[in-house]
Amino acid sequence: MTSKATTLEATRRGLENLLLPAGAASVPCRLIASADDPALDGLSEADRSWVEAQGWTAKQGSVLLLPDGRGGIGGVLLGTGGHDWAAQVPLLTGVLAAKLPEGDYRFASPLPDAELAALGFLAGSYSFTRYKTANAHKQRRLVLPEGANRDQVLALAEALYFGRDLINTPANDLGPAELEGAARELATAFGGSVKVTEGSGLLSDNFPMIHAVGRASDRSPRLIDLRWGSEHAPKVTIVGKGICFDTGGLDIKPSSAMVLMKKDMGGAASALAFALLAMRAKLPVRLRVLIPAAENSIAGNAFRPGDVLPSRNGMTVEIGNTDAEGRLVLADAISLADEEAPDYLVTIATLTGAARVALGPDLPPLYTDDDDLAQRLLAAGREVGDPLWRMPFWAPYDKLLKSAVADVSHIAEGSFAGSIIAALFLKRFVRNAKRFAHLDIFGWVPSEQPGRPKGGEPQAARALFHFFRRELENA
Repeated sequence: MTSKATTLEATRRGLENLLLPAGAASVPCRLIASADDPALDGLSEADRSWVEAQGWTAKQGSVLLLPDGRGGIGGVLLGTGGHDWAAQVPLLTGVLAAKLPEGDYRFASPLPDAELAALGFLAGSYSFTRYKTANAHKQRRLVLPEGANRDQVLALAEALYFGRDLINTPANDLGPAELEGAARELATAFGGSVKVTEGSGLLSDNFPMIHAVGRASDRSPRLIDLRWGSEHAPKVTIVGKGICFDTGGLDIKPSSAMVLMKKDMGGAASALAFALLAMRAKLPVRLRVLIPAAENSIAGNAFRPGDVLPSRNGMTVEIGNTDAEGRLVLADAISLADEEAPDYLVTIATLTGAARVALGPDLPPLYTDDDDLAQRLLAAGREVGDPLWRMPFWAPYDKLLKSAVADVSHIAEGSFAGSIIAALFLKRFVRNAKRFAHLDIFGWVPSEQPGRPKGGEPQAARALFHFFRRELENA
């Protein structure tokens, strides 16, 4: 990334400054579920009169400042909308960072999950200011709540900030080379290694579909291969889609569909955010992150509808639409990953609009044939507020990928089951991996939510980290 980009060290230092030690002077924040919440009994008569005068209710996300009688803030009330709020909005405490004035605060109520409450506050403190000439960002600090692990909270927030920064950076400042730079920054920080196959080297090293997708851009496509950890540990390979901008190619997108395509490398951002968490925690894994990075651009040498492309594993692929490029670059990277038969192979990609139609922007589909793996991944996502929803590798639809001129078409005719069709296409390139899962993420928050500002979001990174941390503890 360029010199203006936030470094890991700067991000970490900034987050450390937001977390205060226990006992630090601070304003108490009470979480209120309803009008008869016992927490209200602890208020003074003057405070209760103030609440009544303001007409405040415990509506979810509503915030009320209590005066201290000296022109300052004596306390804060945060409405939760009910006692089961943590299951509905795990990062609800993030609204405090957005609504409170500058100052130091602490939670003065019992918390369902102290770690998530602290993370929510830090996640809600995020803002993307790289291009702001006047940055008057106010700082709200939080006393680390009892029961929360400081290092863990900081690592989770650091990964969120890292992934968000990558996705939010526009394509003029984040292309394939800058995405490579982000991977190298992580590898350098944690003692990993990075190998990059670039430009015409993709042809000589047998990654023809990555090359075909990226060759029309003046910024060279590449395959980024990050490795970290002991050779003898379980092999965990994450493949993240790194399309740094997607015009749609010759099947060009309308401007309304192209405006957010800086986020089409959201899968790569999530993969790198997961890698940061895994390396920061020193998980006992042999981690490999593969990122096929390219721009899907338009030029005289762009690949065309109707072309038949060779792939790394020898399968020939008929191109039905150049705007379905993500599955092509992923297929070559999956084939490489599969050659070493990893214990876990996971793909993360902003792959289909059909997934958004089915489940919306907040709930990424999870595909796997392994029922036990699916159950544990779904549970991990629920527990950390990074949800997934299982969708089927529906075998009868596989025939829709039949091609009259090649081994397979990469899309089906018609508009039905688009996310499933894309997942089935990827599955064809997995032969040796012991466990395989595919995540079709959106990578973006369309409108501000608690702990989730509008903009890039490295979905599934925290869910995967929680899953593997627990998986390896129980091994």
